[in-house]
Amino acid sequence: MPEPAGCVAAAAMLREAPAADAVAVSQLLHGEGFAVLDIADGWAWGYGLHDHYVGYVPADALGAPLAASHIVDVPNAPVFATADIKAPVVAFWPIGARFASDGETGDFIATADGYVHARHARPIAAPEQDPVAVAERLIATPYLWGGRGGAGIDCSGLVQVALGLCGIVAPRDSDQQQALGAALDADAPLRRGDLLFFPGHVGLMVDAETMIHANAHWMAVTVEPLADVVARLRPAHAEPVIARKRIDR
Repeated sequence: MPEPAGCVAAAAMLREAPAADAVAVSQLLHGEGFAVLDIADGWAWGYGLHDHYVGYVPADALGAPLAASHIVDVPNAPVFATADIKAPVVAFWPIGARFASDGETGDFIATADGYVHARHARPIAAPEQDPVAVAERLIATPYLWGGRGGAGIDCSGLVQVALGLCGIVAPRDSDQQQALGAALDADAPLRRGDLLFFPGHVGLMVDAETMIHANAHWMAVTVEPLADVVARLRPAHAEPVIARKRIDR
């Protein structure tokens, strides 16, 4: 039977093999659950409880499961040693990190690890409403294969985290995310929040003509005209856009 655990590191890469130089397949964020199936030589093998993605994570990044009440909703939230903005910072938790509140002290949320400013997190029970607005907070974040916000992020990680903060459970990879929402015809007008899928890639429409995506071309989260993305892909793909989906709330 899987042994439940929780990520106690700020973030930890999930890898395809038990080695620090193995290819990253995803990333666990602080407070997320992990089902441990085996531990050997300092590596835990199992799957994330939020999306069932399988891989290896350093065993020392895991601890007891956490009954989280809050989620970080800024790119990086400093965790202060005391409830004071001048206090030493003991950690930085990335967007999407989860933690349990031990109450409030002034403008701060107390946790077992320190104090998070109330402007840097929100109750999980009060999700955001606009995935695009969440994604826009991460503009210029470096592109990182397998990343979900801890020091970098990839295209499907951006979509998963942005939807997750809005209470929408999304799978990890772009091909899996094509199962989300309702399909749009090729000539249907696009609107904010629509998902566009390309070969091995996904982005969120900011409006009818502009898309936000984490991409390896600019090596960052960028906002650019959809027409530019299509033109860049067309030499290698006759049909750059392979699916258009809309998630109605």
